[in-house]
Formats: sequence, structure tokens, C-alpha cells
Amino acid sequence: MMDGLWQVLLLALLPGLGNFAGGLAAEYGPSSPRLLNLALHAASGIVIAIVAVELMPEAVEVLPGWWIAAGFAAGAAAYILIEEMLHNAVSDGHGADHDDDHAGAPKIGGGAAMWMIYVAVAVDLASDGFMLGSGAALSPALALTLALGQVMADFPEGYAVIANFRAKGVERGRRILLSASFVLFSVGAALVAFLLLRNAPEMLKMLALTFVSGLLTVAAVEEMLGEAHDAEEDNRSSVAAFAGGFVLFTLVSSGLESIIGAG
Repeated sequence: MMDGLWQVLLLALLPGLGNFAGGLAAEYGPSSPRLLNLALHAASGIVIAIVAVELMPEAVEVLPGWWIAAGFAAGAAAYILIEEMLHNAVSDGHGADHDDDHAGAPKIGGGAAMWMIYVAVAVDLASDGFMLGSGAALSPALALTLALGQVMADFPEGYAVIANFRAKGVERGRRILLSASFVLFSVGAALVAFLLLRNAPEMLKMLALTFVSGLLTVAAVEEMLGEAHDAEEDNRSSVAAFAGGFVLFTLVSSGLESIIGAG
């Protein structure tokens, strides 16, 4: 069991590290409203692909339709609850910190949306960890495929969330800590899934996937795309970035699965 646990934890590090690399690119590379718009569109496409390609197909094979609907609705309701809590928390504060490059505090609504994007990416990474932890015992090759695919797919997500924090004026030290904190979500969820859900009924695992699907879908549409539109007006490249994010994750996931399956 210990060998399997260490394997899962090492695999769970990969999505978080891919996300952190994207955050560093946003921190030390070029940044502009147009790049933020494109990164958020790409990240949204990736999140939708995760739901459509990885999460929901697994659930559809096991759960009846009404369970899928209930799980998805519960995830959407959780999003609404988290959003309300964040709006209340931000309205009680004084806005985000700011560094020399950004004067003034963000609007209260923008601050809540900023944190909702952080939550969406954190849930995405936690879902990666959940799938790695619960699925590794059944198919280690599939777990490796997902982990390696997420290294590439999480890069624009990491860029988007840190570029958004940077645009909102969050100070640099805090931005880097927030970017690094994403690793905890993937590793922590993998640990919980391996220890608690590894031997759980298949139906319970699939219900959890539909819950995550609901939360991620609403977050991608309501927050990521909304923030992208606020950053810069959409154009054809925005649409291409969204489609490219979906295509990137799908090709990476299916390609790696085929290579490992043939090996």
C-alpha cells in the first residue's frame, strides 16, 4: 500500500507543478489585457474539456440520468454558495493588496470574481487528485496519462489565475504563494481519495465526479469567461483560444493514453 501511495502522490504533484509553471510565466513574462483574455479563454476550454472528455463519460457509464442531474445540480449549488460567501468576505474587507505596478484597490465585485477563478482552478486540481487517487488502483496507466496530460493542460490555467491576480493588484509575494498553493489541492485530494475512496462503491465515486463537473462548468462559464470579457473585448483569437484549450487537453489526454496503452 505504501508503494502505491507514494506513486499516487508523485503523480499528483505533476498537475500542480504544471499550474505553478504557468503562474511563473505570468509573473515574470509578458502580461497584458489581451494575453489575459486569451489565457482565460484557453483555461475555460480546458475546464470544459475536462468535464466533457474525462469526468462525465466516466459517470454516464455507471450512473442513471437522474443521479447525474442531481450531482451536477449539487455542484452548481455549491458554486452559488461559495460565490455568495466570497462576495460577503470581500465586501467586509478593503480589497486586494497592490504593488508598485497597480495603483488602487479593485472593485468589490471584481475581487470576488478573482477569488472564484482561484476556487475554480483549485477545484480542477482537486478533481485531478481525486481521479488519480481513486483510479490508480484500477488503472495506473490511466492515472499516469491524466497526470502527464494535465502538466500541459494546466499551464494556461496557472497563467490565467496569476495574471488575473496581477491585474487586480495583488502583491507579488502573495501571488507566488497562491500559485504554489495549487499543488496542495492536487496532492491533498489524491491522498484523501486513495485512503478513503479507493475501496468505495463505484457509484459513489461517479457521483463525486458529476458534482465536480457541475461546479467546474458553472465556474468556467460564469467566472473565467466573464473575467476574460472584462479584461479585453473578445475577437477571433479569443474564440480560437477557447477551442484551442479544449483541443489541447483532448489531444494530450487521448494521445498519451494511446501511447501508454500500447506500451
